[in-house]
Amino acid sequence: MQYEIINLPPKTAVGLTARTSNASPDMGQVIGSLWQRFFQTGIFENIQNKADAKSMGIYSGYASDDTGAYDITVACAVTQAEEVPCGAVVMQIPAGKYAKFVVKGHMQKAVADFWEELWNMNLPRSYVCDYEEYQNNSIENAEIHIYIGLK
Repeated sequence: MQYEIINLPPKTAVGLTARTSNASPDMGQVIGSLWQRFFQTGIFENIQNKADAKSMGIYSGYASDDTGAYDITVACAVTQAEEVPCGAVVMQIPAGKYAKFVVKGHMQKAVADFWEELWNMNLPRSYVCDYEEYQNNSIENAEIHIYIGLK
């Protein structure tokens, strides 16, 4: 997989968070229901000061590496976090060095395939924060920019 190394400034995001792990039998259900709640209960529409209209999947709070538990936050970036919707959280994506990947294809399949391939790469990951930025809303022809935190 091709990627570029970039240094990013910090970002503030507002969204919903859950905890899971890749080994958990209900991981897909946990993440899927989080996305569903984010869009279907009005959280996304009620987030003020959106930096852009992109949705994000943010992975943080790693217990260890990709074998341990982590927090998944479905969110969008904001310029200011004020009047946060009920049940939503504010989180900071830390500044730092990231490997940027561009993934295209069927939204769920492309992302799942990406993570399967990433877990087999020898990348010096920091396991502090990784995130996905969905560039469009197309299920079949999605473009997703994925940022993996590096040491």
